[in-house]
Amino acid sequence: MQPRDRLIVALDRSERDEILALADSLSDAVGVFKVGLQAFVANGPSIVREVAARGHVFLDLKLHDIPNTASHAAAEAGALGVTLLTVHASGGVAMMQACRAATAASTQLLGVTILTSLGEDDLGQIGFDGDPLRNAVRLARLAMVAGLAGVVASPLEIEAIRDACGEAPLIVVPGIRSGGEPAADQRRTMTAGKAVALGASYIVVGRPITESADPRAAAMRLVDEIGAASGGPRS
Repeated sequence: MQPRDRLIVALDRSERDEILALADSLSDAVGVFKVGLQAFVANGPSIVREVAARGHVFLDLKLHDIPNTASHAAAEAGALGVTLLTVHASGGVAMMQACRAATAASTQLLGVTILTSLGEDDLGQIGFDGDPLRNAVRLARLAMVAGLAGVVASPLEIEAIRDACGEAPLIVVPGIRSGGEPAADQRRTMTAGKAVALGASYIVVGRPITESADPRAAAMRLVDEIGAASGGPRS
């Protein structure tokens, strides 16, 4: 992949026109657009199709239900023409396998491990023993048992997941912040260059690009950072 192909920009907006304007302005600068819950709930499946007409789509719905329900939802999501689709790895192996069986090979399924907003205290409150790293690795292994293409994890878990699961799985990494940028609701963060150097397949960036005065220029700076870390050209 070229450096630009590894940058996923989160189109976390409600207004259709704003979402599509961002996608149009960034279509030659980034490889993938993330459509998450906010955009999907506000606009429905049509927004996925419209963004997919402009580039690859990472549909981040984090499906988590009984295998029958989740697999039907995964099939419908895949039919929208998405490249990447998320399910919660904590839904279990049977659920992940059902989702994988229901989607075409052109849609790569990712198991979400531990949200980047959660710390060890948060995990304890919801009944997870151990720290985020231990739990992320455990869930990543489950995703591999289920035959998923990869996982979503914070940058702090990249090395441990690579050690546990090898080089084959995709590791999609949110929680990317450059030096001096506020972490906001992200707790486990890292710069784009360091995440790529540690083994991230893709990085996901939202507000540092979409709330910038010049989103395209912000995206290109990150592409350059990815290129420097991976030893590749910008495009």
